[in-house]
Amino acid sequence: MADLQRARRAKSRLRAHLQDQAGVCGVGLVPHDGDWCVRVNVVREADREAVPREIAGVTVEVRVVGAVNPQH
Repeated sequence: MADLQRARRAKSRLRAHLQDQAGVCGVGLVPHDGDWCVRVNVVREADREAVPREIAGVTVEVRVVGAVNPQH
């Protein structure tokens, strides 16, 4: 279980850990079972393998969203 403050700290740690990881296209926080978890968006199913399932005691969800491109 993670309150918002704890989830924010975990998100910062995970972003630093994944900053050079190809295939990661987003890291954020989402409500999860009455608490908070970190959600990582990845491009391909194979990119899931690089993402831990938990960080600092906070659950990590991984979603495959495909390539993300800016809109003009």
